[in-house]
Amino acid sequence: MKVIIKEPGQRPRVTEIENSLSELQQAVGGYIETVTLAEDCCIICNEEGRLQGLPYNLTFCGVSFVGTILFVGIAGDEFADLSEQQVEILLKQMEGK
Repeated sequence: MKVIIKEPGQRPRVTEIENSLSELQQAVGGYIETVTLAEDCCIICNEEGRLQGLPYNLTFCGVSFVGTILFVGIAGDEFADLSEQQVEILLKQMEGK
């Protein structure tokens, strides 16, 4: 599925990732937690990132995140591809434009 991955100290990038629990956990380095941004978009982060002392990543919509995060689409109860429009909007927000 098409996602945006944002690693601490790195620029966000669009990539493809398998839509499976094991792949999502591997991407964020542990158990996943979701933070809903809109009905069709969320952030997936490491549930224990702060407890593990992961490095600061970014503040988005007033929430500070640590460790690697993923921006993913939502379709019903499932994670889904981000649309081109979502990618464009999210990247602009992260760049502060």
